[in-house]
Amino acid sequence: MKAAVLTDLEKPLSVLPDIEIPGLGPGQVLVRIAFSGVCHSQLMEARGRRGEDRWLPHLLGHEGSGKVVAVGDGVTKVVPGDYVILGWIKGEGQDGGGTQYRHNGRTINAGSVTTFGEQAIVSENRLVRLPDGLPLDIAVLFGCAVPTGAGILTNEIQPAPGSTIAFFGLGGIGMSALMAAALFDCKTVIAVDVSEQKLGLARSFGADMTINSAERDAVAEIYRITDGRGVDYAVEASGVCAVIESAFEVVRTGGGLCVFASHPAHGEKIRLDPHALISGKRIRGSWGGGSNPDADIPRFAELYRKGLLPLEKLITRRYKLEEINDALDDLESGSVGRPILEIDPDL
Repeated sequence: MKAAVLTDLEKPLSVLPDIEIPGLGPGQVLVRIAFSGVCHSQLMEARGRRGEDRWLPHLLGHEGSGKVVAVGDGVTKVVPGDYVILGWIKGEGQDGGGTQYRHNGRTINAGSVTTFGEQAIVSENRLVRLPDGLPLDIAVLFGCAVPTGAGILTNEIQPAPGSTIAFFGLGGIGMSALMAAALFDCKTVIAVDVSEQKLGLARSFGADMTINSAERDAVAEIYRITDGRGVDYAVEASGVCAVIESAFEVVRTGGGLCVFASHPAHGEKIRLDPHALISGKRIRGSWGGGSNPDADIPRFAELYRKGLLPLEKLITRRYKLEEINDALDDLESGSVGRPILEIDPDL
């Protein structure tokens, strides 16, 4: 197969042909990839912002869609010919572990799920059958962005009627969370980002107010909007420590909650006012939106089919596998929403 390989940190990925695919072990599934998403986790890995990487060279990608080619011993969740969603959040089934591919006598490592290639050996518990009526390109978003973002709202926060909520960082996760806010009876929804294009999209998803934090002080603006009270909830998905701190700062005392799903660069720390904590402000991280993929992906797919999660608007540009480095550059610059790799779009 052909795949994009991270060979050296802070250097472009290498798209290599003729990578040898090993036999399947117990709990493993061979999938032909149709589409792959590109998210900040892969960007951070490729740019060396996750710290030491002892697995080089290795494959990347943790959200995708495709078709099952073959299954290993003990796999019962899917069969050859099934269309599937690939994601990093563990679901039901066996954990088949990582895989070692070969290229010109060299080992190429891979974790339990990868998607930046024509095929991938994936653990059974990282797959969910494609729900009826869900296009393969849109299905990519159900591997990470949707279960994490929409999951934060529907599984973890569940905003109370009449509440106020702010969203910081409008990438795939932040925008999926913002869309899900429309499922609740929120009084005020505020969106914060540095991209006017994304803020315009946020307004189309129901944001009552938007703030370009490159031009205005988002903390001061949110306190002005809420008459000095602060918001009941804040969701942060920018991957920047200072933004996590701002999201925490704007939640109200006496019960306000900040939930963040971003992962800043290795070694960076957030700083919080301890008095704010003892005054009742709360903060916590989210691991995949608290989602169970086997239960939540069909639920989110039904919301998509009903038009309640207009996810197609998030896909602003598509790339070929050979353009993976362009996709990473565009993601880093903030010029795209969720980049999509078209690997085998006619699968």
